[in-house]
Amino acid sequence: MELTITGYSTALFSTWYFVEELGLLLDAGDGVMSSLLQKSRKINHAFISHADRDHLTGLLQFNQLNAREGYPVIHYPKDSRSFPYMQAFFQQFDPYAVGTLWEPVSPGDEIRVKDDILVIPVRNGHVPVPPEIIRSLGFKVMQTKRKLRPELAGLSGEEIRRIGLEQGKEATTMEVRTNILSYSGDTPVEDLTQWNDTKILIHEATFLEREEEIKVYAHKNKHSRLDEVIEMVSGSNIEQLILGHFSSRYAAEQIDSAIRQLCNRYALNIPVFRILPGETVVDVLGGKPVNA
Repeated sequence: MELTITGYSTALFSTWYFVEELGLLLDAGDGVMSSLLQKSRKINHAFISHADRDHLTGLLQFNQLNAREGYPVIHYPKDSRSFPYMQAFFQQFDPYAVGTLWEPVSPGDEIRVKDDILVIPVRNGHVPVPPEIIRSLGFKVMQTKRKLRPELAGLSGEEIRRIGLEQGKEATTMEVRTNILSYSGDTPVEDLTQWNDTKILIHEATFLEREEEIKVYAHKNKHSRLDEVIEMVSGSNIEQLILGHFSSRYAAEQIDSAIRQLCNRYALNIPVFRILPGETVVDVLGGKPVNA
């Protein structure tokens, strides 16, 4: 499946990604509506990774312009208290913008957003909380198809239809899932295999320096370094990489140079795209990879 991904991602200021063909919004930072304009009407589901303000302040205008019966559906980490407060505020501030659904989600939930597309939340370590608390998530987008069970491959069409009528669809076909897109949210690199076998990975890379002490937020939420991300991806079966959430302290030349050097160091030969600080990129994958 070809995906058109438009996004903006600058650490501390705003992050959002719009996947046009799927009607998905991944995070909803400031400026999302002024960038997407009428295209925002295509969004049926918004998945918000956590409650840092640079990931959710665009929801106010998004809800005001797009609320309709049953849509959009805003999915958020189940133990994040900010979202119920926002829902209550929106209902008072914009009493005519009704219909939006607010849905808490947990790791492992399966949210079907289209007939053949489901989204699975994945826990990450951005917000330091006990294991039983869920306040920060990434997301895996899966495309599902039904295929004939291998053990029936030698049977005739008539025999397969008979089995289906007698025993049901599950007796003749099985669901096959393909991880077409993954989104890390804000997170440190904790599991080198977490994103294996994904077609497209959108991953944060806040910092460039390996030894840099990460102190972006007062409460010390955790982030990734570019070298960690490239090392992880080099050992995974990932087809395309989109990097974002760079700190605005870095110039474009620093970021691009660091990406190229690390791709060479780790022999990473897949296409690597990036969203530079302060830039909205339309159709990220339609551009030229940094390491081309």
